[in-house]
Amino acid sequence: MALPMKQLVCRFRNILPTVVRSLSTKQLFTNHFHSISSNNHMKITHSTVVLRHIHAAIAGGLRHGDYEYEEPKSPEDVVTITYVTRDDERIEVKGKVGDNVMYLAHRHAIEVEGACEASLACCTCHVVLQDSYYDILPESTEEEEDMLDLAPFLTSTSRLSCQIILSKELDGMVVQLPKATRNFYVDGHVPQPH
Repeated sequence: MALPMKQLVCRFRNILPTVVRSLSTKQLFTNHFHSISSNNHMKITHSTVVLRHIHAAIAGGLRHGDYEYEEPKSPEDVVTITYVTRDDERIEVKGKVGDNVMYLAHRHAIEVEGACEASLACCTCHVVLQDSYYDILPESTEEEEDMLDLAPFLTSTSRLSCQIILSKELDGMVVQLPKATRNFYVDGHVPQPH
């Protein structure tokens, strides 16, 4: 007897973390899938499985946010931006081409939260930009727009700082932190790079 697709998907979700953790090959995936079939006496009459290659290594061995801790290789790579805190304190920071604005703030102990660690699952790294710099950035994705819809103090030039990557065109940019963020962690939690 074949299980309805909804039950099959629920059972598959239970083994998915094992498959992802093992970063396995098609054979291991097939073995897990067939073991579900035999252990629960279900018959899969037809299925289509899409396998994707999962990269286990990050380029250069860096973790999320580590690139921002490296110094620029040459003076041509330096990008200067200014963060304006909730208390209107201006903090000028020298980054480099390719730096993520949220992780760069973390490096300099600026209170840009980033609770989801740049996975586009929250709006706690919300910042406001000047029109001229906002217009230089690539258009925001639908996922970023969805998260920005949840941000308090949203403006027409709001962006998530985790989605802003520095380029020479952004030299001199001013990044204004909003007066508050909406967080799903306990107040005072500071996310750590992993």
